Amino acid sequence: MIVIHENPFLKSSITKNTCLRYIGNTPLVQLKSITKDFPETMQIWGKLEGLNPGGSVKDRAAMMMILKGIESGELTPDKVILDSTSGNTGIALAMIGSVLKIPVELCVPGNASGERIQRMEAYGAKVIFSSPLEGSDGAILEARKLYEENPDKYFKPDQYANPANPLAHVMSTGPEIWKQTNEKVTHFVAAIGTTGTIMGTGRFLKGKNPNIQIIAAEPDDAFHGLEGLKHMESSLVPAIFHPEELDGKISVPTEPAYALARKLAREEGIFAGQSSGAAVYAAREVALKLLDQGQEEACIVTILCDSGDKYYSKGLWDFSIPYKDDR
Repeated sequence: MIVIHENPFLKSSITKNTCLRYIGNTPLVQLKSITKDFPETMQIWGKLEGLNPGGSVKDRAAMMMILKGIESGELTPDKVILDSTSGNTGIALAMIGSVLKIPVELCVPGNASGERIQRMEAYGAKVIFSSPLEGSDGAILEARKLYEENPDKYFKPDQYANPANPLAHVMSTGPEIWKQTNEKVTHFVAAIGTTGTIMGTGRFLKGKNPNIQIIAAEPDDAFHGLEGLKHMESSLVPAIFHPEELDGKISVPTEPAYALARKLAREEGIFAGQSSGAAVYAAREVALKLLDQGQEEACIVTILCDSGDKYYSKGLWDFSIPYKDDR
């Protein structure tokens, strides 16, 4: 039996009287425009993770990895935090490092948005670029190389392999969704990168009700434009990822994901990035499939991963570029 935990970020003495205490407990809102052609009982809800202090869902995992590192004695005052990131985890680690006065070095793909890089640097992190052609895998390999060259210098959270990543969602995201839906959630949909969000949240929700369906939103192609997400077949698979715990996957094309991110802003008043558009695309596909099967009632919850202010330079908000939704 899985119990509902007290928010671990509120509980920790490390976060006392800091912005870190406000990680988690994000709002859950119904997406009414996205579902306007559906029966009222076919609902899609989005969790507004862009309202975390660092602006994304990654604040949760980053904080848990740091808390566990301090608790275990692996992260000591003389060490530097080192990890690979496509942006949001790096921003979260940099923010946490600035509060706790711990230096941070981040390996980032050269094609990460300039806004993300600037925000990491604003928090005081040192950014090390890997080849843009290798995407997040190149950043992973670069971080491994630096760590192996000087292991005594670094604390490496390793978000792709650290069990504290999914644990953050077992202890916070999952319980929040369960409570916010009055225990009525039927489907949980999340875009996958490190996979920590879907693994941890899915485990908690399945522990409360094994009939809840856990669905991954995955880019449909190796050369996709959904920054931060992984096409698993062509990528280094995270050690924390256990596909057998999923009930299904939805392949998400890049262009409709961009179009839906814009729709969230224009019609729902939610300013979110393209990974949120991908998650909403997958959630809508789940709803459409249920309707095709004659089922008219569901409570589908998805994660709106971050805010949209990191993507100005990526063309997401350049409305001279038309992105089309295929539905």
